[in-house]
Amino acid sequence: MEQRFKSLSLFEFQERYSSKGDCLAYLAELKWGNGFLCRKCGHGKSCKGVPAASRQCTSCNYTESPTANTLFHMVKFDLVKAFYIVYFVATNKKGITSTELSRKLELRQKTCWSFKRKVMKAMKSSGDHPITGTAEVDETVFGGQEEGVRGRKNGSKKLVVVGIQKKKKGVSRLYAREISHADAASLGDFMKHHIAVDANVTTDQWSGYGPLAKVFENLVQIPSGKKGANFPDLHRAIMNLKGWLRGMHHHVWDLQDYLDEYCYRFNRSFMKEGIFENLMIRMVNASPCLIKNISN
Repeated sequence: MEQRFKSLSLFEFQERYSSKGDCLAYLAELKWGNGFLCRKCGHGKSCKGVPAASRQCTSCNYTESPTANTLFHMVKFDLVKAFYIVYFVATNKKGITSTELSRKLELRQKTCWSFKRKVMKAMKSSGDHPITGTAEVDETVFGGQEEGVRGRKNGSKKLVVVGIQKKKKGVSRLYAREISHADAASLGDFMKHHIAVDANVTTDQWSGYGPLAKVFENLVQIPSGKKGANFPDLHRAIMNLKGWLRGMHHHVWDLQDYLDEYCYRFNRSFMKEGIFENLMIRMVNASPCLIKNISN
């Protein structure tokens, strides 16, 4: 299937997904390509259902559409345009705003914003690809600085922990998570989810990392240095993340979704081929998320 989507250009995308039928057929292929399993009775055989591309259980007659129980569930605008949103979000190097999607697709900005948030839900890390080798971890504050307040005590701002995998002179993988406190519990939960326990982890000398040496035996704490001089790659990655957030979105309410979007795109920057397909698979495998449950 990867070969099928090799170097998928906008022109090729337009040819392949020019109708609702094309989109439904592709969703059905992703959803049931490896076999059908009835959600109602567990039976493993089906026949063609109504409407088109649906599958009907041959035991209980339950019929399921390709969009049901996916992030395309109950999409109330043109499915072709929904595919376009996924394509633009996946393939634009720096992402795309809901305002730009609205202009391109002639949809309401609110509609584009709501569905893009669903796409961002599919970008959440699975936790299946932890950082290995050489890792660095640090926390940072997102948002303007409060007057007279420094660092982790920035009460009304958002605290984020960032981990990178170093490779030669660059960064090959990055994860970020919003946390409520820079304590061992919060930092440890992030690291256990995103960093292999045998990785060579370097952090600054913040006390919250100390207890984690019991889990990460190769953890070393060193001074951060003036303006993070001892962690240049990590701090550069953090500055790039903040710069992207300011430049693309200016401000956000649900920061974690935007962190997931950035990390997803960063970690797949090497796989220009197949990134649309990868995201579509995630859209199909994810649980439905109703727009009314996505806060503004």
